[in-house]
Parts: sequence; C-alpha cells; structure tokens
Amino acid sequence: MKPAITCLASVLTLLLLSALFNPAIAHTTEQGFVLLLPTKVYIWSGVLAVLITTLALCVLPNKLSHQIFSDANLFLIKQQPVAKTIVSLLSFCILLLWLTSGLFGPHDPLKNILPLSIWTLFWMGFVVLNALLGNVWNWLNPWSGMYQLVVPKAIRENPPLRISERLYYVPAIVLLFGCTAFVLADIAPEDPLRLFWVVSVYWLTTFIALILFGDTVWLKYGEFLSVMLRAYSKLGPLQRVRHSTTHSQLRIGLPAWHLKKPLNRSMGFACFIVTLLACGSFDGLNETFWWLAKIGVNPLAFPGRSAVVGQTVAGILIASVALLVVVALCIKLGLRLVAMHYRKSGDPSTLEKQPISFRNAFAAMSVSLLPIALAYHFAHYLTSFMVNAQYALQAYSDPLNDGADILKLGQHFVSTGFLNTRDSVKIIWLTQGLAVVTGHLLSVLLAHNIALQLHKNRTQAILSQTPFAILMVGYTFLGLWLLAAPRGA
Repeated sequence: MKPAITCLASVLTLLLLSALFNPAIAHTTEQGFVLLLPTKVYIWSGVLAVLITTLALCVLPNKLSHQIFSDANLFLIKQQPVAKTIVSLLSFCILLLWLTSGLFGPHDPLKNILPLSIWTLFWMGFVVLNALLGNVWNWLNPWSGMYQLVVPKAIRENPPLRISERLYYVPAIVLLFGCTAFVLADIAPEDPLRLFWVVSVYWLTTFIALILFGDTVWLKYGEFLSVMLRAYSKLGPLQRVRHSTTHSQLRIGLPAWHLKKPLNRSMGFACFIVTLLACGSFDGLNETFWWLAKIGVNPLAFPGRSAVVGQTVAGILIASVALLVVVALCIKLGLRLVAMHYRKSGDPSTLEKQPISFRNAFAAMSVSLLPIALAYHFAHYLTSFMVNAQYALQAYSDPLNDGADILKLGQHFVSTGFLNTRDSVKIIWLTQGLAVVTGHLLSVLLAHNIALQLHKNRTQAILSQTPFAILMVGYTFLGLWLLAAPRGA
C-alpha cells in the first residue's frame, strides 16, 4: 500500500501547491468581491493541477493505478429489514409535519419549515451528507415503510406491471429534468403552499408507482431522488457490500473506490449521470451575465422568472443534450484512436483483445463524471446553505411564527457577516474551488482506472481516454469559471 499512499500524497500536495501559488479567491454570491479579485489566476491553477495529474497518470504503473482504489474490510453488519421499515415510517411522519407547515404555516419561505427543509436541509445539505455516509436515503426514504405496511404481500411479490430493461432510468431522467425545471424556471418554487402541492403529488404518484412496479424496481430505476442519492453514495469512502442474505460487509477505501469496476454498467445509468452533471452546470450558468446576454436579458434589470420560463427550460434541455453528445463524441473518438492503434500494431499482446463497443465504453466511462457533479453541487450551494440553515434553525424553534422558542435560541439573528469581508469570502471561495478541483482530480483518477480495466493494454487505455481527459480538463475551467462569473439574477 505504500506506493498508493505516496501517489495520494502527491496528488494532495499538488492541490495545496495550486492554492498556495494563487492568493486570489472569489465567491459566487459576493459579486462585488469577485470583481475585485484576479480569479483567472486561480482558475488556471486548478486547470493546471488537473492537467498535470492527467499527464502523470500516463506514466504511472498499472499496478499503482489499481492500488489507488484498493479497499479493505472493516466488519460485518446484520441486515435489519424491520428497523429499516420503522425508520422509513418515521421519515414519512416527518414529511407530514413539513407538509402541514406548508399548508398552515407562515407564508414567508424563510420562516416556513417546508421550503427550508426541502431546499436547504435536504437538497443542499442531505445530498452531500448522504454521499459521505453511504446510502442513508435507502433507510430514510418516505415510501418504503408505508409500502411494506399497507401493500399486500401478494402484490409486493408480484407487481402488476413491469418496466422493460430498455426503459430503465428513463423515468428518473425525465423526473430529474422536471425537478430542475421547477427549481430554475418556476416563478415561486419556494412558496410554501405551492411546494406543498408539488411534494404531495410527487409522494403520491411515486407511491402508486411502487405499487404498480414494485418498490425495488421503481426506487432503483424510476424515482430520481433514490437514483441520484444512490449514485452519489457510491462516492463515499465507506461502503456496505452485500455479504450474504442476512449480512453486509462494511469496507473502506479512497472516495469513489466502489465505482472502480466497469463491468455490467447500464447505458441508462450513464445517461442519468451525464444529465445530472448537465443540470447542475446549467444551474450555475443560468444566472450569469453571459447566459442572460445570450437570451437577450439585461443582467442589471432582470425582469423576473416569469419572463424567461421558456428560455430557462430550453437551456436545461440544450445543456443536457449537448453534454450527452460531447461525452459520446469524446468516447467515440477515443475508441477510434484505439482501433487505429490496433490495426497498426503488430504486437501480439495488443492483438489479444479487440476494442470494446461504444455502448460498453460509454456506460463505463461516463460514471467517472460523478465526482465532478457532486463537487459542483457542494460548491454551488455552500453559501446558500450557510445562510439558509440559520433560517431553518429559527423556523424549527418557532414553527408557527408566533414568538415561540422551542429550541431555546433566545434572541437569535441570522448572520451573513462571513459574506461581508474580503478575507472570509476568500476562504469560502477557496473551499469551493478546492472542492471542484478535487472532484475533477478524483474523476481523472477513476476514469484512468476504468480505462485500464476495459482495454487491458496500457497504450490502448491511454488512447481511449485522451479525448475524455481533455473534456475533464475543459470542464475544470468551466466549473471554476461558473463560481467566479458575475451574476445578474
């Protein structure tokens, strides 16, 4: 393991050096400070860190590349189906409390538990926490418990409908697109009453889908939150691997080690990952001066969401399709380079294995984009979470907005002081920037590891991932630029 530790230390050192050579840091929400900081230096430092890592992997021995994502056993965990059902039922009860607040609570989104819990505690906070701790959502989702409690065993064992394998993940992709459109294009996604109806209808339709298709199938392939959170959870250092029908093995390794095996990957899952990254990227692009100028809106006189609904929805669709096409072209070009090398080479070891199909390569390599998607999710929402989490704390202490102080906070005021000084904003933006660069470095390492397993021959593996690696380097620039870009909405 010493070579792996040495390599990891080198990567971390590279990250730190990229930060030390650039004292200028910026922040997405404090645009006054952003405009005063030479963020270009930091952006190019991050890009250079990813580029150097990519080039270094070309000379890194295969054995060492595989050791980076090695894992170790910790201990066995007994399956607890009854406890899982109880936890899910408790989660459902908490959701009912949130919905009650949305229906009868304060109309102010910053004082109502429902929008603060859905958008701040869950969407901004829990998504990242679930990735770090493993798939906690598998226990906490508010459907499984009710499904086990009220649906007859005969229906659970033999659902009335089945989803064709060709359509796996298609519902999840459609629902992901719909959620992104609601968040970015709807005129009032944080309105408590509006959110009450959206969440209620979504819970009910999902529960009906569980009855029709079975909970295992729908939560694994159809319900987008479960698909997204399960995907992100595979990035965590701690993973539960099924050991038997009654026990799971807890294992530990470098983040994303659980994604190192490229076999039996689904095209649908790969398309979901690319769409997830595209939606997150457009979320950052949506309010920039550049995008507003493209759709003919004066960034200094934003007319409101209702005036750009069509453009926003079209932008999400274009971003998703464009990234799918770009990723597919990069992988296709990589396979073309492998095929050219295969035809020209006379080395018997090279001829042992024919180039893999585009379908298998796309399904395997696209999953390596997951660390980028999660890193940008964290960076994009960091400051919003730091502020709105304080509002959530106040709301839980005074859920009816009648002066109660359930949590005994006393006279508590929401603070945004950390956004009002240059030094604190530097620290925040540095955290965001390092998260983005780290996500890209992890993706580069994972993509290289997967390519080595797919192609066996080292030269072919490097050729196959060259266009894909160039895309990752370019995406590093895009992610850091989005953090620093001035916003007008």
